[in-house]
Amino acid sequence: MTDEADIHTEYAETRTDLAEDRTIMANERTFGGWMRTGLAAIGIGLGFNALFGKLEPNWIPKLIATLFMLMGIVIFVTAQRQAVRVLKRLDTHESAPVSRKYMALFAGGLSVGAACLIAAIWLMDWTAG
Repeated sequence: MTDEADIHTEYAETRTDLAEDRTIMANERTFGGWMRTGLAAIGIGLGFNALFGKLEPNWIPKLIATLFMLMGIVIFVTAQRQAVRVLKRLDTHESAPVSRKYMALFAGGLSVGAACLIAAIWLMDWTAG
């Protein structure tokens, strides 16, 4: 009877370990989804500025585009922090999660890129004139 209980305990532990690995992979997919959402916000900002850039006063489309791009930056930073928070709570067993450093590098790189786009939008008139 003890052997059967041990086998059931071992199976339960294996299922729990695999469930934890699936949760880690789901966390990575969620992080990727939020990165795409942030990129979409930046794309909307760029598109808005391109379509309505000739509105007067010219700071209005720039401000709206900047707000969308800032939302993208907030999304990147928030997604990275949340993903790292989840990874800290879980242990891997069979899967190899994306490094927390790479998540930070990816989110930081996209944030810097969005900040550069914001600067470019506001400096465009000075360089065109």
